[in-house]
Amino acid sequence: MWSLRLVVAVLLSALLISALVVGIAPRLWGMLNAHEETALSLYEVGGFTGLAERSVLFDLEGRQIGVFQAENSQQTLISEIPPHVIDALLSIEDRTFRQHKGVDLRAVARQVVANVNSGSSGGASTITQQVVKNELLATLPRDGRYKLLQMRYAVLLERELTKEQILERWFNTNFYGYNSYGIKAAAEVYFGKDVGQLTIEEGTFLVGLVRAPSAYDPINNRSLSMSRFVTALRRVRDEGYITLTDEEIVRRAAEVLPTGVRSRPDEPVQRTHFTELVKDYLLNQTTILGATYQERYAKLFRGGLRIYTTLDREVQASADEAVALLPENSVNAQAALVTVDNATGAIRAMVGGKPFKAGENEVNLAMRRRQTGSSVKMFILAAALEAGVEADDYIDGTLPCTLPNPENIDEPFVVTNGVSEPVGSLRRMTWLSINCAYAKLSQIVGLNRVVDRIYQMSASEWLTPEKYPVYPYASLATGANELSVVDMAAGAQTIANLGVHHEPYFMERILERDNSTVVWERQANVEGTEALTTASAAKTVDIMKGVLKGGTARRTALADERPAAGKTGTQARNTNAWFVGFTPQYSTVVWVGDPRGYTQMAGVPEFRSQIVGQWGFSRNTVTGATYPAHIWKRHMDAIHAGLEIVDWGTKKDEQWQAFLAPQRGPTRLYLPGVECVAQVISGTPPAPSTTLAPGRTTTTTTVDPAAGTTPATVPAPVVVSVLPTATTIDPTEKNPYAPVPSVPIAGHIVYDCDKGVPTWAQTTVVGG
Repeated sequence: MWSLRLVVAVLLSALLISALVVGIAPRLWGMLNAHEETALSLYEVGGFTGLAERSVLFDLEGRQIGVFQAENSQQTLISEIPPHVIDALLSIEDRTFRQHKGVDLRAVARQVVANVNSGSSGGASTITQQVVKNELLATLPRDGRYKLLQMRYAVLLERELTKEQILERWFNTNFYGYNSYGIKAAAEVYFGKDVGQLTIEEGTFLVGLVRAPSAYDPINNRSLSMSRFVTALRRVRDEGYITLTDEEIVRRAAEVLPTGVRSRPDEPVQRTHFTELVKDYLLNQTTILGATYQERYAKLFRGGLRIYTTLDREVQASADEAVALLPENSVNAQAALVTVDNATGAIRAMVGGKPFKAGENEVNLAMRRRQTGSSVKMFILAAALEAGVEADDYIDGTLPCTLPNPENIDEPFVVTNGVSEPVGSLRRMTWLSINCAYAKLSQIVGLNRVVDRIYQMSASEWLTPEKYPVYPYASLATGANELSVVDMAAGAQTIANLGVHHEPYFMERILERDNSTVVWERQANVEGTEALTTASAAKTVDIMKGVLKGGTARRTALADERPAAGKTGTQARNTNAWFVGFTPQYSTVVWVGDPRGYTQMAGVPEFRSQIVGQWGFSRNTVTGATYPAHIWKRHMDAIHAGLEIVDWGTKKDEQWQAFLAPQRGPTRLYLPGVECVAQVISGTPPAPSTTLAPGRTTTTTTVDPAAGTTPATVPAPVVVSVLPTATTIDPTEKNPYAPVPSVPIAGHIVYDCDKGVPTWAQTTVVGG
C-alpha cells in the first residue's frame, strides 16, 4: 500500500512541477528577453570568436600535401553540407529548430517531468544551446546557474546569427572522436571522404556520435555504437527522411558502421620531412606569424592558414618511388634526394631519408651535411674554368701524390686512393674523377678561391660564411668538407642555369583562411645572381656531360638521349655516396649513407642481390655510380617524361660554340712547390702519353725518366733551362679571374721538384 502511495505522490509532484513550469513559462521567456538587443553581444562575452581550424599546406598546383593541427579541426560552410545530413541533425537533436528562438520551453517542461520521474537531470537543449555550451560554457560548473546562462546566451545568439549560421557552427564545433573536430574532419576520419559526399546514413551516424564520442566509438565499443546508430536512424525515419523497416535499419547500420580510422588519399595529412621543414621555419626561424613562439604556434596550428609551397606532388611521388630502389640493409644505408627547378631555385621534391616518424625518423637527411666525396669537384672545375683554365689543359693525375697541407705544413696531404691517370686533359680527369689531378687543381686555383666559389654557387639561407664554415682543406677535392643535399643541389642549379644562381626556397606565400588575405609572400629575385660567367658555366656543363657519356656514370645516361650532365662522388671507405646531375630544366642530387655515422657501405649482401637483377652488374659496395646514380636516373627519367628534349646548345649554335671555344691553346697546369718548370732550349722532349678528348689518344713514346737513356724517337740532346717559380699559392687570392700557374705545352717540361730534372735532359741554365 505504501508503494502505491509513493507512486501517486511522484505523479502528483510531476504534474505540479509541470504546471509550475507552464505557468511561469511566459515570465521566464520575459526574463530571457529582458535586455535590449544592444545591451550584450556574445562576441563581447569572450570565447565566441573565429573557429579554430588546422592550417593546410599545398603544392605549386594547389593540391594538399599536409596539415598543421593541434587537433584535426576542419571548417566547412553550411552550403557544403548535404541537406539530408542537416535533416538528420534536426530529426535527432532539435525538431523545432526552425520555429524556436533559441530555447524550446515546451521541451524544457517535458524534460523537467522526465527528470523528476527518472531522478536524473539535464536534456532539452536546442541546437542553439548546444552551440553556446561548446563555445562559451564548456569550462563552467553544471549548477543551476549554468542552465539559465545557456538559455540566456542561446536567445542572444539567435538575435546575432541566422539559423543557417548557427547550424554551421554546430557542425564545426562538435567533437567526433579520434581528434576530429567538425563534421568535415569526421567525414574524413570515419569514411575517408569529403563532407559533401556523405550519405544520409553516414550523416546520421556522425550526428548521433556527437552526444558521447567515446561511449559510441564504433571501433572500440561497437555494440553500444550500433545501438545508438539504430536509434538515430529510427528518429530520422520517424521524421519521414528514410523509409526503412526496423530490420532494414539494423542491416543498413551494420553496413555503414565504420570499422577503422581512415583518411582521404587525395588530401594527405601525414607529416613528412618537407612539411616539418616548413613547420620549423615558421615556428623557429622567422617572425612572420607573430613576435612570440606562442603567437606563431596558435596561428600555425589553429589559425586555418593556407600555406602554398614549391613542392610538386607528382615530382615528389617520383622521388619517393625512386629512392625505394635502395633496399633495407644491414648497414642502415638510407637515401636522401632533392630536386630543384633550375629557372627559379624552387624545391620541387625532397626526400629526407626513411619516411618521417616522430621519435624515430625525425632528422631530415636532405638538410644534414655529410662529406661529399668527389662530387665537390664540380665546384673546383667551375672555379678553375672561371680562372681561365681550359678543358684540354693538361694536369697530372698519377698516384700516389704528395701535396702541401696549409693547415699543417709538417704533415703533407698524401693521396693514395682512387684511379691513377698519367698527364692528361682536365676533361678526362673529370670524367674519371681522378683524385690526384683534382687535389692539385684545387691548390693550383687556390683553396680559398674554391671555397669562395662554393659559397657563391650554393648560397642560401642555410649556407653562408656566417652560418656554416667551409674550410680550405688540402683534402677539399676528396670531400673533406661537409655539405647537404640542398647545398649541392643549389650549386648544380647554378651550373645548369649557366652561371645564374637562384637560392633554393620552399614557400611561395601564406594566406589567411579566407584564401585571399595575404599574410606573407616571397619577394623573388627574378633575375638571380651571377655566380659564374656564362662561358665558364657552359664549359663546366660541357665537361660534366662526359661523365654520363663515357665517365663514371656512363651506365645512367637519361632515356631518349636527353642531354644531361653530372658528377659522381664516393667518400673514402665508401662511407658516403653521391650523384649530382642536371638537365636544363631540373637539378637533382642523391645521397646514400648511414645517418648514424660514417659506416662503410662495402661487402653488403643486400646490395649485391638487388643490383644483379636490375642493372646487369653485380656489386655489393655502394659508390656514387651505383645506387645514387641509378636513383637519379629513375627519378629524372620519370619527371622529364613528356617534357621537351632541350639542350644548352648544339654544334650548330654559334653562340654556344663561342662559349665553348678555348681562348688559347692547351697549357700544362702545375702546382708550385710540388711541380717545377723548365724551358726547352734545344731538342725535342718526349711528350707524355695522354688522352686529349674522346677518340683522340696520342701515340707518342712514353719516357721513363729513371731509365737514364734517351729513346730513339727523341732527338738528343734535350737542353732545358729551369725557370723560377713560386713555391706556394697565395692563400688570400679571391679574385675569381686571377690566372693560375701554367705554361704552354710547346717548349716546356714540368717535372717533380723532389726528383729533379729528368735524366734525359741537360740543364744549361739554372734559375734563369
